[in-house]
Amino acid sequence: MDQLKQSLLEAPIIEKNGYHYFVHPISDGLPKLEPGLLREIVIGIIRKAELENVDRIVTPAAMGIHISTAVSLMTDIPLTVIRKREYGLEDEVSISQQTGYSENEMYINDVREGERVLVLDDVLSTGGTLAAVLAALDDIGAEVIDTVAVIKKVGGENKVDDAGYDVKTLINVDVVDGEVVIVDEHGDH
Repeated sequence: MDQLKQSLLEAPIIEKNGYHYFVHPISDGLPKLEPGLLREIVIGIIRKAELENVDRIVTPAAMGIHISTAVSLMTDIPLTVIRKREYGLEDEVSISQQTGYSENEMYINDVREGERVLVLDDVLSTGGTLAAVLAALDDIGAEVIDTVAVIKKVGGENKVDDAGYDVKTLINVDVVDGEVVIVDEHGDH
C-alpha cells in the first residue's frame, strides 16, 4: 500500500462545518486518480476481502463506484450501486445516509433476500453511510459476507462499530494539526 500511503500523506485538508476532511483521488476524484494507485487498492481489497460465495458487490454512490467496478472486473462478481436518486422500482429500499458533514436519502435496488454480498466503500469516517447501508441490507435479508472500506479516518464517532458491524480497511489515518497521519498502514482485519 505504498502508493496509497504516500498519496494520503500528500492529501490537502479542508474544513467542512468543523469537520477536517482530506481531499484524495479515492474519496473525491481529485487530484487525478493514477491507475497504479487504483490497481494497488483493488489488489489489496481482493487479498483482504472474503470473496468466496459472494453473489454481488454493493457500493454506495458515488465514490465507491470506481473501486467496486475495478473489483468486479477482476473477480467477475456483479455490481449494484446504491444511488442517491429514487427510481420507484418494485422492492426499492430507502435509507437515510448521515456523514460527518451531510445528510441524504439513498436507494437500494435489485438486492434480494438471501443474496450474499460484499459491501465496498471508499472511506469509513463517521460510519453513517456504512451503518445505514448494512442495516438496510439486513432488513432486506441479504447476507453480508464481508465489508471493506479503503481508508478509515479514526478519532471520532464510528456508527458502524457502535452498531456491531465489522469493517475491514486497507489503511487507517487521522487528521492532526491539518495533516494526514498514518495510524495503521495495514488497516483493520
